[in-house]
This record gives sequence, C-alpha cells and structure tokens, in this order.
Amino acid sequence: MEGKNKTSTVRSVAVFCGSSSGSSSTFLKTAENLGKLLGSAKITLVYGGGKTGLMGAVANGALCSGGNVIGVMPDFLKRREVDHPNLTKLILVKNMHARKQKMFELSDGFIILPGGVGTLDETLEIITWRQLRVHKKPILIVNVNDYWQPLIKLIDTTIQNGFSASLTRDLFAVTNSTDGIVKMLENFYAPK
Repeated sequence: MEGKNKTSTVRSVAVFCGSSSGSSSTFLKTAENLGKLLGSAKITLVYGGGKTGLMGAVANGALCSGGNVIGVMPDFLKRREVDHPNLTKLILVKNMHARKQKMFELSDGFIILPGGVGTLDETLEIITWRQLRVHKKPILIVNVNDYWQPLIKLIDTTIQNGFSASLTRDLFAVTNSTDGIVKMLENFYAPK
C-alpha cells in the first residue's frame, strides 16, 4: 500500500535543457517523454519558456498529456518571438538571473537534460545553492547518451583534488533515462 494514497511532495519541477535539438534524435525523444511523464503525474513543468529544441519538446510532451506548463523568460527573448505559444502561463522577467531565481521559487525539484552553456550555468548554480543549503530540493541529471559524463567527471576531479567535499556527489542523482524519474523525485533524499 506504500505510496498509494500518498500526496506528492513534488508538485512542480524545473527542467533545465537546451533550446537547440542537439545532434541525436534521442535528446528530443527523451525531452518529450519527460514532459509526458510529468504531465501524466500532474507535476507542473517549469522551464525556460522556449518553443524550440529540447525546451519545446519537453513542453509539448507535458501539454499533450494534459499537464500545466509554466514558462519563465526574460523580456528580450520574448521580443525575439521564441516563446512557446500554448503555455499554461508565461512569466516575463528582467534578465537571465531573475529567470533562474523565479524557476527556483516555483519548483519543488530540478531535472537536467542535455543543453549548452546556459543549461550548464543553471545546473551548476542549482547544485551550488544546494551545497550552500539554500535548498534541499531534489536534483536529477538525465545522462542521455552519457552527455553529462564530462561534468560528472569534473565534479569528481574537484573532490579528488580537495576543492569539493566528498558529499558533493550526494547533492544530485544521475540517471540514464527518464524511466522511473517521478519515483526518483519522490524518493530523493537530502544529505545531512
């Protein structure tokens, strides 16, 4: 009976990912599947608000599953007409830092998909905030096609060389697919 009548503590999740599609169709499929899983689980998707690349795919997946999707976008990107036209809600902010802050405020957890330097920035900042105990929210890195392996290796290198505590690896979890990701969010624990 465990979990059958349990109310989810994760009601919304920020997904950090690329506005490009990447070099493998697996990236887009994974993003769309993640959106479908979140929508089906009635977990609100909070993301960067874009209509292209992995951003568009995760939003489309959530929307087609009846999910709520909140986009958070700086004004200057809205003026370039890159926002998704079918969102539940679009929140405009002043700049990229305000975007990260608003996404943090609206989310009970974070999922990282492949992306470029913007996604890398978001990922490292949210891990740093957790390390500094600004939050205890779950962080899940979806390591599709071993995309994030170099980052994971770099974090391990900072530990091996004494620049990060060994507990740093406990700040986030890594999975190779979206299978079981909703359960992973629910079961994620905060380091002591």
